[in-house]
Amino acid sequence: MSGKNVLRLNSDFHRCYGRGKSCVSPLIVTYAVKNRGLGVRVGITATKKLGSAVERNRCRRIIRAAYSSIQGECSGNYDIVIVARHKTKNAKSTDLVPVIRSQLTQLNVIKGTQ
Repeated sequence: MSGKNVLRLNSDFHRCYGRGKSCVSPLIVTYAVKNRGLGVRVGITATKKLGSAVERNRCRRIIRAAYSSIQGECSGNYDIVIVARHKTKNAKSTDLVPVIRSQLTQLNVIKGTQ
């Protein structure tokens, strides 16, 4: 993920939470909302409920690794926020790839093969 494709502003995150559509799984929650021609931008969060900073950083790191393997499949102009959940701490990035792919397909960020 390059620097210009990352969500950093709190207002962008809140816009995704408030106006975006969401998909939930035991591992992650994904929010997506259209943006104004800025391409696909991604933000990854992990709350303090997950544990210490080491555990939260590990969760963000494995989500980032899983997303980077399917980043090329995403198209359109979307802001995406991926939120770690408690089961993310015990998962590997290879476990998250099919979950992220299916959620982004449901949210129409990845076009399905129909």
